[in-house]
Amino acid sequence: MYTDEDLYQAVKSGIFEESAVEEFRELISNQANTKSVDEENFRLISGFNDIFVSVSAFILMISAGWISSQATPALGFFVVALLSWILSVFFVQKRRLALPAILLLISFVVSAVTFLTILFSALKFEEDMAVLVASGIGALAAWVHWRKFHVPITVAAGIASLVACLLALVSQVDSLREIINLFICGSGFLTFALAMRWDSKDTLRKTRNSDVAFWLHLLSAPLIIHPIFSSLGILKGESSLTSIAVVIFMYVILAAISIAVDRRALMVSSLIYVLYAFRELFNSYGMVSSSLAFSGVFIGSVLLLLSAFWHRSREILLKNIPGNYVKYVPPIN
Repeated sequence: MYTDEDLYQAVKSGIFEESAVEEFRELISNQANTKSVDEENFRLISGFNDIFVSVSAFILMISAGWISSQATPALGFFVVALLSWILSVFFVQKRRLALPAILLLISFVVSAVTFLTILFSALKFEEDMAVLVASGIGALAAWVHWRKFHVPITVAAGIASLVACLLALVSQVDSLREIINLFICGSGFLTFALAMRWDSKDTLRKTRNSDVAFWLHLLSAPLIIHPIFSSLGILKGESSLTSIAVVIFMYVILAAISIAVDRRALMVSSLIYVLYAFRELFNSYGMVSSSLAFSGVFIGSVLLLLSAFWHRSREILLKNIPGNYVKYVPPIN
């Protein structure tokens, strides 16, 4: 299997003519009755070997980590982080396997952060301070991994670590704890802005920049939606028809933004919240036993309908957006 990134590199290397590649993309788009740019392609798996290597690496790291943890838990996580890096050198840098790259990046960052948290706790650091320092170093670990391997999800992992570091810092100040949801929401909007910056570098979705933006969009939506959801009291069982209506309205706005920027990831990553809101809505009308099923039927039907008319929806929406902004999103033609 070949990706747009592979075709792009082939054109840069002079193997293919750019016009021939564009004609090939157009042919595939016509066969699928859609535009290739609207497919939101990103590299997740190139073959069953990706799954084979991922499963094998997972077994190796879990087993090695468990054996090492018999001496001390910190050593177990250190061994997993070390193995993640060593395996990445061959399977990511040389073999360019997509799924193992994601798995090894996550295991490296999570293991490094956990190792440091345990280490700082053992050194009698306060728990909040240990989390603050460890999450900051986690962001540094993600940056080092990006410099070496350039796995697209790494940028999102680094941003997530920075957000965790910010929240740990805010939680140290009593006067700021009451507005922590504001910091989370602000982080979500900044993450979305960063995602759009990466997207604007590649509006035709041909290079790694698009993959980086995909993971950032996937991260930004829950960061934006969760604090709003929490502030309305729904997570505490204090939902009302007004609060549910606000959540649904927010999701409609998010859907419109998703269509405009051509990113379904925004809607998917916040889907659990709107499902919960609809479940509460059906509960309020006495359909307690079937509320989740009714919610799934309704949301699933709407999303499938939207997917069927995705390109047409973008055409209508982009006609009403100023041209200064349209140039930063994928074209409709």
